[in-house]
Amino acid sequence: MSRFWSPVVHTLTPYTPGEQPKITNLIKLNTNENPYGPSPKAIAAMQAAVNDHLRLYPDPNGDVLKDAVAAFHQADGITRANVFVGNSSDEVLAHTFQALLKHDKPLLFPDISYSFYPVYCGLYGIEYRTVPLTAEFEINTADYSGGGAIIFPNPNAPTGILLPLAHIETLLQTYPDQILVVDEAYVDFGGVSAISLVNRYDNLLVVQTLSKSRSLAGARVGFAVGHADLIAGLERVKNSFNSYPLDRVALAGAVAAIEDTGYFNQTCAAINASRDTLSKELRQLGFDVLPSHANFVFARHPERDAAQLAQALRERAILVRHFKLPRIEQFLRISIGTDAECEALVAALTAILQ
Repeated sequence: MSRFWSPVVHTLTPYTPGEQPKITNLIKLNTNENPYGPSPKAIAAMQAAVNDHLRLYPDPNGDVLKDAVAAFHQADGITRANVFVGNSSDEVLAHTFQALLKHDKPLLFPDISYSFYPVYCGLYGIEYRTVPLTAEFEINTADYSGGGAIIFPNPNAPTGILLPLAHIETLLQTYPDQILVVDEAYVDFGGVSAISLVNRYDNLLVVQTLSKSRSLAGARVGFAVGHADLIAGLERVKNSFNSYPLDRVALAGAVAAIEDTGYFNQTCAAINASRDTLSKELRQLGFDVLPSHANFVFARHPERDAAQLAQALRERAILVRHFKLPRIEQFLRISIGTDAECEALVAALTAILQ
């Protein structure tokens, strides 16, 4: 603590990211990273971008990436004017909170959700109210009245449960004067993106990342898709903060990753198959496993303490995520690894439970 801190610093409770330890032969299933590397085409594009042009600033607008995103979603009528790009979806969300989510009424989001949301609210002075998930850990759209704006992940994190697209459209129709932000970090693992609704509803913003399904967590690339007027607001905030959020190497890799649909479909299918197998094997060990449409599962054992299980796995060089939070303190969030990593996890849990 310093006497030079601004007053707001004293009030902040920062986000706690997943652990990134330096442990030999570690099986790392705690931060929802993709177990497969980036597209070979993305790696080649990034390698090619490491040249003399790095002495020059990158395109401040990231137009080449905006065009790639628009082309990927051209069937939904998306154009460059509908796309905003930034340094990870976390930065895109930060600009979204500042540009679009501070209103006279509170921002609404689930009580069990991405734990960065209340952090942003504290940073930007946004009043918020959490809305309890149901007993089955699902979002009930009927509970989202009385707010100034709404945000939630879909599939939700850390539960992995998907809200059907029809329910999202109901929210948009019910609250046409409130912005709805759908955070789709995990949608590529079994969901249907709300981007298909963007050109029908001017109160919808969809945020995605290339960290998960396109294996570029280390490159930090995210984007948002919405009505051109919403995008213009995000651009005003971005250009008042950092005009060059994406470097030349990240832009090159991101474009190539989006364009390599074959590799994208292949790795997503492999992760989904591994997830379904792991869910089945965890249930055979006595775990309750929530239905997941993400690259992780959320599970609890009715007879074993989650924190103790996480520690026992750690002693075997396997990391999973445990949240010490109400309602979910007995759950473990387990990222989907390779089949070999998932098999090692099941073997370790089998030994621990015996």
